[in-house]
Amino acid sequence: MPAEKKKEKKKEDGTPVVQSGTYIFPNGDKYVGECIITEAGSLERTGRGTHTTTDGTIYEGEWSGDKMNGFGKLTHPSGAMYEGDFVNNQFHGKGKYTWPNHSFYEGQFVENRLEGEGDFTDTENQQWTGTFRYKAAPGLRFKLSMG
Repeated sequence: MPAEKKKEKKKEDGTPVVQSGTYIFPNGDKYVGECIITEAGSLERTGRGTHTTTDGTIYEGEWSGDKMNGFGKLTHPSGAMYEGDFVNNQFHGKGKYTWPNHSFYEGQFVENRLEGEGDFTDTENQQWTGTFRYKAAPGLRFKLSMG
């Protein structure tokens, strides 16, 4: 008698059915949200969900291909936070990064780097605008706010 095959939840067109639930990883991380079960039988985060690491880092947002892809918010235990677009687990696109001292940058990101047009607001609430190139921002201009 042949061995029984494990039944996987699939739609009529053969695509996996998106399920919701809670998953605890072997390292103690926790995921609550949407997922599919792959052909190999493993869990793949997809859709919307929240992943919390054992050190307290929290990602709330969109998942695709078991990676942070789409819009989301990543909060670190230090108080640093990024909210914006993600591509393959990296800040990529438009977003806002806030440091623990409450200064922040709003603008373009490329592969986790401040890259492109954006605004930086310092701890004194003064705004600076210009083109950012990772750690440099040549020609940054002070934004004077009257009123």
